[in-house]
Amino acid sequence: MNYFKKLALLTILSITFFSCGDDDSSSTTQGTSQISVKLMDAPGDFEHVYVEVVDVMVKVNDDSDDDSGWQSLNAINTGTYDLLDLTGGVNVLLVDDFEVLAGTLNQIRLVLGDDNTVVIDGETFPLNTPSAQQSGLKIQVNQTLLPNVGYTFLLDFDVDESIVIAGNSGNINLRPVIRANVEAVTGIISGSVLPLGVQTEITATNGIDTVSSYADADGNFVLVGLTPGIYTVTVTPDPLSGFSSFVIENVEVTVENNTTLGAITLE
Repeated sequence: MNYFKKLALLTILSITFFSCGDDDSSSTTQGTSQISVKLMDAPGDFEHVYVEVVDVMVKVNDDSDDDSGWQSLNAINTGTYDLLDLTGGVNVLLVDDFEVLAGTLNQIRLVLGDDNTVVIDGETFPLNTPSAQQSGLKIQVNQTLLPNVGYTFLLDFDVDESIVIAGNSGNINLRPVIRANVEAVTGIISGSVLPLGVQTEITATNGIDTVSSYADADGNFVLVGLTPGIYTVTVTPDPLSGFSSFVIENVEVTVENNTTLGAITLE
């Protein structure tokens, strides 16, 4: 490969690399949040209660009661679960760090399949779930989601309150009583890098987790999804720029807060 071809290839790679960095940074500043969803249950007076989870959906910034505006969260652990196994602090992760628009999460919808049963005195009965296969089990939430913050929603079934044995028909119906508890679980580190025009990678590590991003064209950066703790932040400019790396120790991250490092000037 001659000199000019090498130069052209390096230029293309540099543009592509820098564009990827810009995309990563801008995606964290346009008002999005990350949410996870877990399922658990309070103990109930049954031997087993099996429900088939096929999807988890949400309504964000939409307080309407119709069937429009629902967004699937692409549940990762669908399948049939015995709710009575999900007690005493045991839970199943249904959604892991799915990105949604920041604002207000109005409702969560737990969509069930057809494989729902209850075991009473050793005998298995079908568990009727009216509308759960189509419209899903809707839980009112109305939780504010701050940009760049991660939240975990814990869906807590109350089996004793949710299962109703019809008197005349003998049908066993699921009329769900589900509470949605939420906690913000991550924080943010942000700042800016000077001088402008230098491609710079910013990395934060707490010795276990490492998160990195690139400064955008205005020198700004945001590191999101950071679990609380003490971090070391390393600012690494392009080696060809002639600037040295910069290290900031003992940066504290707390839940739902933005730790701002201010302007960092490279030397």
